[in-house]
Amino acid sequence: VQLQASGGGLVQAGESLRLSCAYSGRTGSIPGMGWFRQAPGKEREFVAAIDWSGASTFYGDSAKGRFTISRDNAKNTVYLQMASLKPEDTAVYYCAAQVYGPMNAITTTRGMDYWGKGTQVTVSS
Repeated sequence: VQLQASGGGLVQAGESLRLSCAYSGRTGSIPGMGWFRQAPGKEREFVAAIDWSGASTFYGDSAKGRFTISRDNAKNTVYLQMASLKPEDTAVYYCAAQVYGPMNAITTTRGMDYWGKGTQVTVSS
């Protein structure tokens, strides 16, 4: 499975940004998709995840109420819509896929099986 994240950039606090992650290399839908982020000097942090149907979504505390994860299986793409961005949202955002693991581990880094290279999001104050 290959993952390609895009959509990062430099924005001002309060603005919005949408990240996209295109996946390929697997026949059929990927059961679980997620977004994680890592700021300099910090551990990789769970942001949001979604199951194959899109009916179940999960959010980290920092994302609740501001970020929305969605997916379009016809386009093999998962999205992260980020609103009301803050300087503390500055990080490299990684797209990840869960193919083999249990859904209850989708919010953990070790629960994900494949990772993209990440896209930088910088929020200025």
